[in-house]
Amino acid sequence: MALSSVMKDSAKAAPLNDTDTGAGAGAAKHGMRTNASAPPTVGTTSDPPIPEPYTAADADMSRSTTAKDSDSVDHTAEFDGDLNTNDTIPSQVVLKKIEGLVVLDKDGKAIPFKDLYNGPNVARRILVIFIRHFFCGNCQEFIRSLAASITPADLLQLPTPTFVVIVGCGSPSLIPMWQDQTSCPFPVYADPTKKLYDELGMIRTLNLGTRPEYQRKALMSLVTGSFVQGLKMLKGGKAFQGGAFHQVGGEFMFEPINMATPICSPDVANEDDESKKLGEERSYVEEKRVTWCHRMRNTRDHAEIPELREVLGLDGAGLPGGDSKRWGKALRARKGTGLSSQSSLSDHASQHRRNLTSDS
Repeated sequence: MALSSVMKDSAKAAPLNDTDTGAGAGAAKHGMRTNASAPPTVGTTSDPPIPEPYTAADADMSRSTTAKDSDSVDHTAEFDGDLNTNDTIPSQVVLKKIEGLVVLDKDGKAIPFKDLYNGPNVARRILVIFIRHFFCGNCQEFIRSLAASITPADLLQLPTPTFVVIVGCGSPSLIPMWQDQTSCPFPVYADPTKKLYDELGMIRTLNLGTRPEYQRKALMSLVTGSFVQGLKMLKGGKAFQGGAFHQVGGEFMFEPINMATPICSPDVANEDDESKKLGEERSYVEEKRVTWCHRMRNTRDHAEIPELREVLGLDGAGLPGGDSKRWGKALRARKGTGLSSQSSLSDHASQHRRNLTSDS
């Protein structure tokens, strides 16, 4: 596709200040299944049938969409404000339903979604961040800000093993490029089928929303950077494999239902029993639940860095950007629902420090 054609199609998608930051957004026509008047429902009172695990073949990427997908686009909702979603905590029924869905690593290896937050050698607390497509400049900027304020070394200081995992909705072959662009220190996976996004209640929209604090580069710079990334991928045929540009993501904190589960050093006198406590046997797995979550309502609506540090249980708000007004708003605003175990402890510790300060 000629460069002028891509630019022309991108211009049709939206005005400059309301456009998507992904390369080829106007050229690729993906279906949008969002209805602003009907928010997704997460969690039901009856147990749905548990699907068979999906194979890697189910996650094959397609460079074009069907006429049915095109017909499902609600053009009246694309730029009609933030969509009416919610931050309802996914139920255990929902988690059971999706645990067998697969994500793909950078080599295309299929991994059950449950293994990301409850697999062998996995931390007890996992924050799963769902981004948009791999060319999204807004999400790339979000991860850059995240990486500057939340590092693996920071997480090692927490009393309970905690880590972060990233999931995108494009081809896994783009993961190395994306990691290079964002300097992301956390593992990244792909869900090109978007089944996890659908089941966890994440929506589709092209609305840009207001500028968040984590967006520290100008919009035009992000648009240009995404466009250049796409051009570089034309030769390898990956320019249109970034993922559905209508899809937005969210953040979900997974923690053990029973945080008091015994975790101890092995006892050589009772090695078999102790190995079960340490989770070394695959038959022993802690049951996890989502304790906090946030779903994006527009294309740059990730939770702000101070809120994520609070959810993780880290002290301090992180590194601020250059705009004091937006930073002040980020310190005050809270988008998600729920309360993680460590954020609760952090709140109590902060209140105790404030009480000591006021007494003195």
